[in-house]
Amino acid sequence: MERPTTEQVRQELTRTEYGRRYRAAMRSTVYTLVVVAAAAILVATLLLPVLRTYGKSMTPTLDDGNIVFSVKASSVERGDIIAFYYNNKILIKRVVGISGEWIDIDQDGAVYVNGKALDEPYVTDPALGECNIKLPYQVPENRVFVMGDHRSTSVDSRTAEIGCIAEEQIVGKLLFRVWPLSEMGPIQ
Repeated sequence: MERPTTEQVRQELTRTEYGRRYRAAMRSTVYTLVVVAAAAILVATLLLPVLRTYGKSMTPTLDDGNIVFSVKASSVERGDIIAFYYNNKILIKRVVGISGEWIDIDQDGAVYVNGKALDEPYVTDPALGECNIKLPYQVPENRVFVMGDHRSTSVDSRTAEIGCIAEEQIVGKLLFRVWPLSEMGPIQ
């Protein structure tokens, strides 16, 4: 058996060192990717949930298949579009009334808050829609009254089944549409 030459030993050491550095770089890359993915999931879940819209209850503001960012909010105001949990689903509706306010809706679909007509430029086809609550209706404490923008098809706080939304049910306020790209921008 022949002894390896100095050059052969040097080449083997170089190959071994290269393999060690390659494995260290791969391990570092994988660790970095795992940390970045975990951070992205935490941000998307806790701070900026990304949601996809289903159905037509918010047209013309939002269409079926839109992808939107929402933000966790400590309080919501009339006019905000919110996402909330209902029966293991996330629904998206517009806040029409907040705690303590009186909501009334006439047969033509005009909405009144505390006796004053609500200006709703986002509603193209006002309608009473499905409504089985006794009007006028006072919004309970720590709850909000929500309605879809497409009033004739939306099932919302006008039905006792859904009712007013508790603050702990709210996922967040919708802020920004990212899909489709042609409609990317802030949500009004």
